[in-house]
Amino acid sequence: MSGTPVNLNRVRKDKARAEKKARADENAVKFGRSKSQKSLDEARTKKSRREHDGQKREP
Repeated sequence: MSGTPVNLNRVRKDKARAEKKARADENAVKFGRSKSQKSLDEARTKKSRREHDGQKREP
């Protein structure tokens, strides 16, 4: 059995890192929004706030 030594900690950490990356990619597909969707939501929020502030009464 002549082989190179294997660092088990490195193997364990590499495996955990790969699993975490796969989970992150899966969540990005499931929950991610495109840039245009984000900017549309931001514009709608700003418009709503402007309209709401316009309805305020000054004492």
